[in-house]
Amino acid sequence: MKRLHIFLLCATVSLCKTQEVCGGECGAETLSEHDAGFCHGGLEVIYPELKISICSIVPRGQSLRDKISREWGPPRVRLTRIEKGKRYVLMMVDPDAPSRCSPTRAHWRHWLVADIAGSDLKKGDFKGSVLSEYRRPTPPRNSGLHRYQFMLFEQPADETLHLSQEESSSLGNWDPQAFIQRFGLGSPLAAVQFLTQNPKD
Repeated sequence: MKRLHIFLLCATVSLCKTQEVCGGECGAETLSEHDAGFCHGGLEVIYPELKISICSIVPRGQSLRDKISREWGPPRVRLTRIEKGKRYVLMMVDPDAPSRCSPTRAHWRHWLVADIAGSDLKKGDFKGSVLSEYRRPTPPRNSGLHRYQFMLFEQPADETLHLSQEESSSLGNWDPQAFIQRFGLGSPLAAVQFLTQNPKD
């Protein structure tokens, strides 16, 4: 759980009070060493005009920030180095809701899918059991860059995952670590994130 603790560290309320952790000011449009270090394992997130395979900031040009917030649906997610016979869990969260400097609604749950077949994940085309429908990244105006984090876990063979009634009632203030511990998911096998902000800012 040590690696997971490091990943979730920047979700604490005091996130941007420590510049070493945040990589500078909350509004800075740069990828800090901490942000870059989140990604590992070769996970790919593929939108129609944007492929994310390393930690990166969605560029301002080509209306990409607008498309990712308003037009594009769920991305394809692929991991080629995977065991075909196993099942996996995909989690997408925003630890910066409503802003990175004041993440009082973190972690905002954007997508949660269980029972993903390894063979489908290898192709980047899966269905699985959708526990939380995909919701587009829609950072509020003047809230700076938000991190959208994708984490992939191996699903224990004897576990049927579900959200509690309390978890299902709200997307914000979700505790992904509690969910991970409850079902024994362990540390992410792979993770990737992109940063974007409201396209009108």
